[in-house]
Amino acid sequence: MAKRTLNRRQGWRINKIQDERLARAAKREERTLEELEGGDLGTEQHGLVIAHFGVQVEVEAESEELAGQTYRCYLRANLPALVTGDRVVWRPGNQGLGVIVAQLPRHSELRRPDSRGQLKPVAANVDLIVIVFAPLPEPHANLIDRYIIAAEHAGIKPLLLLNKSDLLDSSGSSRAHNLLNTYHSLGYPLLEVSAYSGDGLAKLQAQLNNQVSVFVGQSGVGKSSLVNCLLPDTDTRVGPLSELTGKGTHTTTTARLFHFPAGGDLIDSPGIREFGLSHVSVADVEAGFIEFQEHLGLCRFRNCSHEHEPGCALLAAVEAGKIHPQRLASFKHIISGLTSDHY
Repeated sequence: MAKRTLNRRQGWRINKIQDERLARAAKREERTLEELEGGDLGTEQHGLVIAHFGVQVEVEAESEELAGQTYRCYLRANLPALVTGDRVVWRPGNQGLGVIVAQLPRHSELRRPDSRGQLKPVAANVDLIVIVFAPLPEPHANLIDRYIIAAEHAGIKPLLLLNKSDLLDSSGSSRAHNLLNTYHSLGYPLLEVSAYSGDGLAKLQAQLNNQVSVFVGQSGVGKSSLVNCLLPDTDTRVGPLSELTGKGTHTTTTARLFHFPAGGDLIDSPGIREFGLSHVSVADVEAGFIEFQEHLGLCRFRNCSHEHEPGCALLAAVEAGKIHPQRLASFKHIISGLTSDHY
C-alpha cells in the first residue's frame, strides 16, 4: 500500500499537535523535577546513561554505595540533550528517581539528522562502530559506505560484520561475497559470523571486549539476534523480514547500553534503513574513501564530475583496477545527495 501524502496544512496541524503534547509533557516533567529538588536528594556522584526515554534518561550508578543500581533521572533545564553512553553527575532521590546535575565531556559522539533535519547525537563515548550486514536483506555498498563515512567523521573505528554467514552461497559469487572482497582489499577489519550457528562469535566478542561499541545496519540483518547471542540475559526482541519488501522490521525502539561480562559495553541502537549524511562535507566523504586519497586533486579539470571528462584521475584509477567501479559510483551518489540526505 502506498504511503499517504500529507498536504502542507495537514503537516502543519500534525506538527502543532505534537508540539502541544511536548509542551504539556515538559510542564509535567518540570513539576516532577521541582518536587524532587524540593525533597531530600543524595550527594552528587558520577553515573552512566544506559537508556534514553524522551526527556528522561536511565542512569546506572557508579559509586560504591549504589554501584550497579539504575535510576530514572530528570534533567535540569540548563542541560544539553543527553544520549546513551553519556557520563554524568547526578543526585539520587526517592523511589528510583534522580536528577542530572551536569554532563561530563564526551570523547566521541555519533550523530544523525532527526525527522526535521536537525542534527542530533544518538550515542556518546563510542569507541567502535560495528557495521552489520547480511546476505538477506540484500546488502548495499552505498549504505555501508555511508556508515564508514559517519565513523570517519566521528573519529570512531569501524568494524564490518557479516552476519548470517550460514546463508552464504558456497560458490563465492554472491553479492555479499563481492562486498567482502572489496572491503577486505581496502584493509577494513571484517568478520563473518552467524548468530544462528554461533560461528565466529568468539572472535567478535574478543573485538568488543574493553570497548564501547555500537551496532548499526539495516533492519533485518540480525543485530538483535547477535545481541541475544552475546548477552543472552538481555532478551532483545527479534523481528522477521517483511514478506512484502524483504526488509527487516524494526525491533529496537530506543538505544540501550549493555555490559559484557569480560569488560566493555554495547549500545544497541534502533534499526536504520538509510544513513543520511547532510551534516558532513565533501572532504568528509572523500576521507571515507581511503583508496581515493592518492588520486584526488589530480583530475585535469578542477570541477571534474568524474563521469566522462578527459584526464579524470578517478576514472583512470578505475580503469587501472585501483578503484572498484562500485566504490566510484557510491562516491558520486553520496556527493550528489549531500544537500538532500535524510533518514
